[in-house]
Amino acid sequence: MTIGSHLDEFHGLPAFDFPGVGEEVPDASALPTPDSVAWRVAVDSYDSDEQWEEAFARFLAAVDTARVRALVVGAWSDVYDNAPDEVVGALVAARDRLPALRGLFVGDIVMEEAEISWITQGDLGPLLEAFPDLEEFGVRGGNGLVLPVLRHERLRRLTVESGGLPATVVRAVAASDLPALVDLDLWLGTSEYGGDCDVADLEPFFAGTRLPALERLALHNSEIQDAVCAALASAPVVARLKELDVSMGVLTDDGATALLTGQPLTHLTKLDLHHNYVSEALRKRLTETLEPAGVEVDTDPDDAEEDEDDGEVWRFVAVGE
Repeated sequence: MTIGSHLDEFHGLPAFDFPGVGEEVPDASALPTPDSVAWRVAVDSYDSDEQWEEAFARFLAAVDTARVRALVVGAWSDVYDNAPDEVVGALVAARDRLPALRGLFVGDIVMEEAEISWITQGDLGPLLEAFPDLEEFGVRGGNGLVLPVLRHERLRRLTVESGGLPATVVRAVAASDLPALVDLDLWLGTSEYGGDCDVADLEPFFAGTRLPALERLALHNSEIQDAVCAALASAPVVARLKELDVSMGVLTDDGATALLTGQPLTHLTKLDLHHNYVSEALRKRLTETLEPAGVEVDTDPDDAEEDEDDGEVWRFVAVGE
């Protein structure tokens, strides 16, 4: 599976594309009210007629940015080669013009622009430092991604989508002080695309001694999904979660059995395992065990398919390349 559609909404607001170069930019009265949409600013990823920071300058001139609540960074020029250093610089320089910004997503890029594992990312730490009032931060693409160890008082949701998440990023998030974080969503990916973390790197999340406000934990889209689930089966953090997401990965009967026979999960409101390699019988047991307790359980194998070559079985995460 690849990502074929841009975000429909972000930070609880519908996404709206700011007109590109060559398109007529209506006056302010014809645009949505600044605080009613998540504004997406993007340029063509191939042979763009302007740089992203030029499109952003047009946005700043056309919109009352003092009222903008959410901003989505789409493609920048040559995203498969260039890190978004100029994008980061332009956003940091405009921080005083975005006092109401609470949601920021960097890299709303679809397959026609660049496959997820070909997006070149960079150091996004300056954005979190420049916008201390952010409540939601998301990024797509793990290639070259840097997130520093930091303290952020107000961040409530952090999402990192990747086909392969570097262990350095996982460790930095695990070591960060995020007292307000309610929702952590990490796409761990595969080693083929740079996802080199192991279960030991995730231990700070499992221990439950950090992230005191956490209610939803998603550690998914992973080739080590069975090992993740085996650790979660006895992880202290699970007892205070409302939602647990281990979907989109190479989850087999081994990992699902560990969850089913480990600590109770009946306190959860939702357990998501969609896109899995779990047997029908075990999927049925999970549903019959948890749904009567009020847990919403998604065991849909979705489009998970196996390939066999010379007797070796190959299984795949939902989003890789």
